[in-house]
Amino acid sequence: MSSSATGHRRIDRAIGALAFPALGALIAEPLFLIADSAMIGHLGASPLAGLAVAGAILQTAVGLMVFLAYSTTPLVARRRGAGDLTGAVQAGIDGLWLALGIGIVVGGLLWALTDPLVAAFDLDAATAVHARTYLAISCLGVPAMLLVFAASGLLRGLMDTRTPLIVATIAFAANVVLNWVFIYVLGWGVAGSAWGTVIAQWGMVAVYLAVIARHAKRAGVGPLPHRDGLGHAGRSGGWLFIRTIGLRAALLATLFAATSHGTAATAGYQVVFTIFSTAAFALDALAIAAQALVGEAHGSRDEARARAVVKRCIFWAVGCGVGIGVVLAATSPVIGRVFTNDAAVLAMLPAAILTLGISLPLGGFVFVLDGVLMGAGDARYLAWTSLVNLAVYLPALWALTTAAPAGTAGLVALTAGFTIVFMLARAVTLGLRARGDRWLVLGA
Repeated sequence: MSSSATGHRRIDRAIGALAFPALGALIAEPLFLIADSAMIGHLGASPLAGLAVAGAILQTAVGLMVFLAYSTTPLVARRRGAGDLTGAVQAGIDGLWLALGIGIVVGGLLWALTDPLVAAFDLDAATAVHARTYLAISCLGVPAMLLVFAASGLLRGLMDTRTPLIVATIAFAANVVLNWVFIYVLGWGVAGSAWGTVIAQWGMVAVYLAVIARHAKRAGVGPLPHRDGLGHAGRSGGWLFIRTIGLRAALLATLFAATSHGTAATAGYQVVFTIFSTAAFALDALAIAAQALVGEAHGSRDEARARAVVKRCIFWAVGCGVGIGVVLAATSPVIGRVFTNDAAVLAMLPAAILTLGISLPLGGFVFVLDGVLMGAGDARYLAWTSLVNLAVYLPALWALTTAAPAGTAGLVALTAGFTIVFMLARAVTLGLRARGDRWLVLGA
């Protein structure tokens, strides 16, 4: 067996050891949304459309803070790669405190602005009521969601993706049971869905804190943050915050376009992009592996390993994109029935889901390179190019929305706009960077 093949197998094993557990943990978040969508969808189109709007607002606000995980993982991994376990765990503790503070502020602001945020969308009265209800209650879970980001980032940096998998699995099971009881048994409807998710999220936090306390004790790290560490976490996350603004703005613009086509189109958007989120998080498991392994390779000053990790992660991500895309294409005529029984919505879904499936190999390429550059600490480049990608996408979205009629063609156009046009712009900017060596800055 050649040394190249042996090296590939060794790296593939390292990728798999991180990616497979990360897969379960990552898809837990969209599975929460799938559970909500599936249960609420059977209450009618208006509750489902309300959930779509409230979920988009919530995910936009919370998603902007995903830097709490994405900046923590490479920092912890770099210090671990350099042999500084105490510094690695302390960086994670600092991230937890930053997450708590930001979570309290963001949750409070969302609650105070619930009415004007929902009013910004073109909704009928019934849909708006459902959206306000879900969003107002969900604000209580915002600090928990951000703490989960930071905690999972710490553990991934320590090369532990199994604990997040276990925590996410238990939380998902609890969420499904709670939602079923609150929505159907107690008859709380949309409010019951929100309460079930909030309770499950805080349960995740409790388990994470117990696990991290053990790591801190072994590393000799106290529970309090360091001022310098908080500042570093804030600075390293600032560029990733800008990067995420570009991504979330693209998603939000797509939702605005969907609402302009009516309630059925908005509900259809919710189904398609719920499926997209699930597929994206599944592919992102490889990006998490790349992020941690590239960060560790940088910390240990191993350029050859960093480049090898990139090549193998791209190989597996594109392959997984093909596999998931084939499954979606095969099930596109029937998968919509999992989410709704509304005839108008069901008529739109097969073609849009097929379009989504075709785009996923491209998505796999994009997600992995995004993770690679995060792991390398190339956050400034990610920030500026996210704005460039958005500038390319918005005119294309406007043209697609204007040209396509309402109904099936409109939903297909929206799906193609985001999953093909926007992702292609990202693939170009990320691919150009990865081909060079400016992202390779070795050392802790």
